[in-house]
Amino acid sequence: ETNNQHRRLLILFSFKQIEIYITHFRNRNRKIIKMSVLAKAKILEAIQAGEILIEPYDPSHVGCASIDLTLGHEFRYYKPGLCPLPVKEETDFKDITEKLVLKDGEHYLLLPGQACLGITKERVKLSGKICGLLEGRSRFARIGLFVHITAGFMNPGIDNRQVLEIYNASNHPLQLIPGTKICQFIFMHMDGEATYTGKFNKSGNDL
Repeated sequence: ETNNQHRRLLILFSFKQIEIYITHFRNRNRKIIKMSVLAKAKILEAIQAGEILIEPYDPSHVGCASIDLTLGHEFRYYKPGLCPLPVKEETDFKDITEKLVLKDGEHYLLLPGQACLGITKERVKLSGKICGLLEGRSRFARIGLFVHITAGFMNPGIDNRQVLEIYNASNHPLQLIPGTKICQFIFMHMDGEATYTGKFNKSGNDL
């Protein structure tokens, strides 16, 4: 009987510990999850209030929880090289790439297994209260096109065109056509206010 009582106490204690842990986890999450994704109505309100600036702006590009951005005419392709490149803060991508500006009606041919840099036609300017995520579109992901393979977080206070890290993961050459709605920008309200002042804030207006 004594052993049974001990088992019941241990079970009750275990359940109590689980209950305390769950309560603590929920309370902790309530404290830290204070960011929210803007839905279409809120995006339009933020644009109207000047918290989000898109140039050029097409209202038809605003979706249910993001805005589509189009591909510009500027690209950078990676020059062939066999010398190891140090991955360091001061390493400059322009040293290993060559810039190409397409004329109207031209396209960029991205071969299988190759990467290039592109840039959006639109300039995006955010207030210090809004940050965002830059993502590809599923219709292009399904044909093997990675539109933005890393560094998808967009800081508050940015004022630039968005550089795209593009990769062809398919077995087919892909034609990248300027003017295509190539990616989507997702906006989030921050808990607090800040402004990005890093090296790519203004330089992002030119690839």
